[in-house]
Amino acid sequence: MIPYGKIASVKQLGALIRSQRKKAGVLQADAADLTGVGTRFLSELERGKESAEVGKVLSVIHRLGLEVWVLPRGGGGRPNG
Repeated sequence: MIPYGKIASVKQLGALIRSQRKKAGVLQADAADLTGVGTRFLSELERGKESAEVGKVLSVIHRLGLEVWVLPRGGGGRPNG
């Protein structure tokens, strides 16, 4: 099951990205090619590397069919879909 929802760490974000890639049945090397990053970058991102470049992270997220929402803490302003 993909851990959708609140992400509190880079490690959790990496786990979500890995789950989405595997759900799509895409090998890591193929996903790296499809998202325009290197295999090493994607591997490190999936393992929760703290210093991953934000622009590349957002590109991977987008190309794997995910979105990023920034909301105020405390549950206010949750997305409607």
